[in-house]
Amino acid sequence: MKSVLTLVANPEDLPSFSNTIAAAEARLQEVGATKIEKNWLCENKAIDLRFDGDVPASRLQDTLITVDWCVQPVLMRRKKLLLADMDSTIITVECIDELADFAGIKDQVSEITEKAMRGELDFDEAFKSRVAMLKGLKEEVLDQTFSERVTLMPGAKTLIQTMKANGAYTALVSGGFTYFTGRVREVVGFDMHESNELLFENGALTGKAAEPILNSSAKLANLNRLLVEKNLDRKESAAIGDGANDIPMIEAAGLGVAYHAKPKAQEAADATIRFGDLTTMLYYQGYSETDFVGG
Repeated sequence: MKSVLTLVANPEDLPSFSNTIAAAEARLQEVGATKIEKNWLCENKAIDLRFDGDVPASRLQDTLITVDWCVQPVLMRRKKLLLADMDSTIITVECIDELADFAGIKDQVSEITEKAMRGELDFDEAFKSRVAMLKGLKEEVLDQTFSERVTLMPGAKTLIQTMKANGAYTALVSGGFTYFTGRVREVVGFDMHESNELLFENGALTGKAAEPILNSSAKLANLNRLLVEKNLDRKESAAIGDGANDIPMIEAAGLGVAYHAKPKAQEAADATIRFGDLTTMLYYQGYSETDFVGG
């Protein structure tokens, strides 16, 4: 089989999954797929439909609006390199917004964050303006933010640990802050992290971060650098994120996935995850639930 369509049920709508599978199989036949074979990855939750033929995602999307799905070649399906955004992807919050909450300015900062994630503002300018608003915040507030506000996204540890157990290299690349990415890296098990370093003076934030800023170009540069260092084909790479800052690496990776993402990121991605957790990305790579590690 040359291609595979993976379907992952909406956990809030499991009863309709069997009907969706039947509709997907019928649609594949309509658009020229042959030799369709089913393989359950998780009973009544995730399934592969393998087939011969080349079926563009655009020919399937109207049939699959109620589930998470990905259509791709079978070859090099399991990725050897993963780059992941952190805020609202690997963790459930935007750290800069949570820091702003302690400073009493969450609404103002969150509004800028939202616009930047939607691609409505220049990332570098939005980043600098938000960091400047945090000037004077005590260093201990970062520890309080991590301990009280930062929660892993469901499936995060399982995604990283399973891929690593199967030989993949995993990188956490974030437009956020090293204070948080370093700790999340340790908890989740990423091989590396790269983000922005906040600057302190006398135990308080100066309102500035070290240059250069890790932005969308830097995320893409990390992807390209690691492909060379690991001697990998681009098709062996994956990237996942939720905002405009992630678009270049999502577009450049062999499998670019938008996770509960803003519209522009969804449009740029090869596949989206709109309903499920991060283990959906393992199903997209053909892992069965019995293959999962960690959690």
